Amino acid sequence: MSAVNPRRWWALVVLAAAQFMVIMDTSIIGVALPEMQKDLGFSQGELQWVFNAYVIAFGGLLLLGGRLSDLLGARKVFVTGWAVLVAGSIVAAAAQSASVEVVGRAVQGVGGALIAPSAMTLLMMLFAHDPKELGKAMALYGAAAPAGGTAGVFMGGVFTQWLSWPWVFIIYIPIGLATLAAAKLLPAVGGRRGGVDVLGAVSVTAGLALAVFAVVRAPEVGWSSTGTVLELAGAVALLALFLVIQKTVREPLMPLGIWRVPRLGSANLAMALLGAAWIPMWYFLNLYLQQVLGYGAFASGAALLPMTVLLMIFMTAITARLMAKFGAKPLIGGGLLVLAAGLVWLSQVQPTGTFVVDVLPASLVAALGMSLAYIPAMMAAMSGAPQEQAGLASGIVNTTYQVGSALGLAALTAVATSAGAGKLGNLPALTDGFSAAFMWAAAIAAVGGLTTLLSMRSEKAAAAQAGAAQEATGERAGV
Repeated sequence: MSAVNPRRWWALVVLAAAQFMVIMDTSIIGVALPEMQKDLGFSQGELQWVFNAYVIAFGGLLLLGGRLSDLLGARKVFVTGWAVLVAGSIVAAAAQSASVEVVGRAVQGVGGALIAPSAMTLLMMLFAHDPKELGKAMALYGAAAPAGGTAGVFMGGVFTQWLSWPWVFIIYIPIGLATLAAAKLLPAVGGRRGGVDVLGAVSVTAGLALAVFAVVRAPEVGWSSTGTVLELAGAVALLALFLVIQKTVREPLMPLGIWRVPRLGSANLAMALLGAAWIPMWYFLNLYLQQVLGYGAFASGAALLPMTVLLMIFMTAITARLMAKFGAKPLIGGGLLVLAAGLVWLSQVQPTGTFVVDVLPASLVAALGMSLAYIPAMMAAMSGAPQEQAGLASGIVNTTYQVGSALGLAALTAVATSAGAGKLGNLPALTDGFSAAFMWAAAIAAVGGLTTLLSMRSEKAAAAQAGAAQEATGERAGV
């Protein structure tokens, strides 16, 4: 048994700060998007790349980050990730063109993909000796995520309104340097020998990026154009290549046998559809507040605070209790349906609307749905996995959420643009575009909710299946 680290709670502060910052990175830019659009020349359709460049790199490389953490040592990968995140922040803050901004965001995503899995590995190293301490540490670490989302919305408004949008990236530089200095508190554990599935990581990330690129360009060049068809075919080919690689290489990023884990498939489908509905809602709600209602950056950030505070309260204090009483399946399915109801309500926004009538109540309903579904879906994906595969299951479900977010935002941006959201200054057309995006996001969430309720096994059935699988494995091994 390894010795208890006397500095483990200080180390947890460093890890929770990392989680806080990685999640804040996805929320802090939201209210800054219109100002970035003006200064850097993004079109309405291209603006999503500020978000998607980060998400594609982060989601596409999460599994590789976890693998490198195992091979090279978690602290080394954690430190490298922060160095990369700081470098990307410098590029994004200094960007004078849209293309450079997208590159900076992608580099930030690479850093996040190294930080997130190595931080989880380090947390397990520090607290695995005591289940009670581990539970407390996981709760504090988990609370850093909604806290980061809440702080990002508020700080993004403050920086953009009273300083300038580059400050939403500059803030990462001193925090990143401080984290690098504090990394000495983390345990230094050596890696192990093994191979790195670089080709698998490249194929899945390139396939995702090409799919998003095709969907983004389709409204402009046509869905049936040769370019769109070839791009989508190329994306499918790259993703198929990834699956072939995972089946044939000795040490794959994602051993395909993991999908035999009970409820992993249904939980990942739920997470993909949750991301595909929630992230576009958050994105277009920011644009509606600023481009239609005329809110400034700070007012827009403040308008989103009730929603993010509700998320934080439910995720940290209420959802776990509900899950213990009712199980994951009804919360995931019900949460997605509640999210769908909130999105249908949001789709009724008006060009002459108000925050109190058109935004606040509907956004709170949507946030309630998200807070009910997210943690149970994460837990359902991991609960049936053997201990040695729990980290892989966690990485897959996080990746699935990011992939769903990227593809959902790309598709719904195409929908919104086709419905009029590309006509800046034309408030009725903009509202029609945003309304269409909200309605299609509601459809995605409703499909996720119904699919979960119809197809996901209950806890009891999943446990029985997992037990049967372990018995069969023991018999084959001669146990």
